[in-house]
Amino acid sequence: MEIVATNKKARFNYEIIEKIESGISLKGTEVKSVRNKNVSIGESYAQIKENEVFLHNLHISPYEQGNRENHDPVRVRKLLLHKQEIKKLVSKIQLKGLSLVPLSIYLRKGKVKIELAVGRGKRLVDKRESIKKRTIEREISRIVKK
Repeated sequence: MEIVATNKKARFNYEIIEKIESGISLKGTEVKSVRNKNVSIGESYAQIKENEVFLHNLHISPYEQGNRENHDPVRVRKLLLHKQEIKKLVSKIQLKGLSLVPLSIYLRKGKVKIELAVGRGKRLVDKRESIKKRTIEREISRIVKK
């Protein structure tokens, strides 16, 4: 498994409840560009429309050697999930404040996969607590190293 891109903001801005692995429908030049790690996942999000899951704002740079067959960098892409998985996601997202957030894109056996998370947005207080925990852990690790 080769990790191509991660969404660091997602773990800071959302409380992760459940993770799901999904395939993603891509064109040929998009796959080549993903293998070159020309992907930005920071501002992307997933939505469910008519029992299908779509990924918005995922930026895959155009392939350098691609000509007129190149793709639109921020087009909406369909995620490949089974009907049962989509039904589970729909039932969870209908709860108040839950959303689908992509965590990472990676290659597994030559296929491009994306890790989705069902998450609840953190409040400012929760974000401050996570920053405090992180700084305390850094200080402890510095003291232990000395």
